[in-house]
Amino acid sequence: MTLTELRYIVAVARERHFGRAAEACFVSQPTLSVAIKKLEDELDVKIFERGASEVSVTALGEDIVRQAQAVLDEAAAIKEIAKRGKDPLAGPLRLGIIYTIGPYLLPDLVKQTIEQVPQMPLMLQENFTVKLLEMLRTGELDCAVMAEPFPDTGLAIAPLYDEPFMVAVPRQHALAKRESVSSEEVKRETMLLLGTGHCFRDHVLEVCPEFARFSSDAEGIRKSFEGSSLETIKHMVASGMGITVVPQLSVPSEPQAHVAYVPFRDPVPTRRVVLAWRRTFTRYEAIAALRNAIYACELRGVQKLS
Repeated sequence: MTLTELRYIVAVARERHFGRAAEACFVSQPTLSVAIKKLEDELDVKIFERGASEVSVTALGEDIVRQAQAVLDEAAAIKEIAKRGKDPLAGPLRLGIIYTIGPYLLPDLVKQTIEQVPQMPLMLQENFTVKLLEMLRTGELDCAVMAEPFPDTGLAIAPLYDEPFMVAVPRQHALAKRESVSSEEVKRETMLLLGTGHCFRDHVLEVCPEFARFSSDAEGIRKSFEGSSLETIKHMVASGMGITVVPQLSVPSEPQAHVAYVPFRDPVPTRRVVLAWRRTFTRYEAIAALRNAIYACELRGVQKLS
């Protein structure tokens, strides 16, 4: 077997489609298909079940693909070891980040990395937590900034900061004049939530689980609405459609004409933001440099963690 064949089966397992996997590997589909059939014949096992519209991985194939990824990681580590002998920070770092952190951390983070480690450009990917975890597992990403909790996937984890939540309300709303609000008071309002898939939606529902019912006649609750991004929801708040809960870093530094941001009363709900990477990833200096760049960011109102 060859490393090329291992790359092919990892690509097919990721794409669940021979054509897309071939495109990702920059080869023709027949070339990829023949190589995978050769590997299956050599191992005398079936790695994939070929369907009419989608390819699935067999139970044994899952183990083979997982081991193939580990082999590819180890092979890539040889090149990384050689690079580290010259410059341990040389080359791009593939960083994933969730949607509710990216817009508020990346502008400052990119600036800090350019200043501190210009030889290590960031290749950025915004996505949902579940997709970033998959991309870490398959080696498409080197590391990712996410919010806990998420499934234990055997990744190395470094805590970055604890971020409090705040309540965003229309400027003319009665709560806008308050110094703080409780989660009980928030329950009585029309809540605007992020759509399914966003982990921050789950964080908000932990603070106010009543909104998970989405019932227009539940006691103390009117209808809940959904938005595609925090910024979209803020515009909905500004137009008077309801209130929402936002992370501290998304709060503008200057007062807004139509939206007021009010702190929660103790105990203040928070989320823990962490940096995660595969334990087989060998560019330790790159991870350390990224953490230093994150700590150099302003990060207003959060508690940085060592």
